[in-house]
Amino acid sequence: MTAERLPWISADPASMHLYELAQKVAAAPPKVREIAWKAQSHLNRRYRALIKRGKRKNVAITAVARELAGFVWAVAREVASAERAAK
Repeated sequence: MTAERLPWISADPASMHLYELAQKVAAAPPKVREIAWKAQSHLNRRYRALIKRGKRKNVAITAVARELAGFVWAVAREVASAERAAK
């Protein structure tokens, strides 16, 4: 998956098959998968709400991408704290 595609994923409805696919990634701890599912669900709702309010598609995608950065930060913190705990 390319970085330019990531924000557009939020335009797709959250679905269990995407969540199950994410669970197959053995390297991802359960907490990271939980954050990823929360991000997918939240960002999809946010995108649809912005479009429904009449925002242009690119504006909605930019807003969702900014929020995605927060979820990426949360995953990075979780991984860092897990690494510290493992030491």
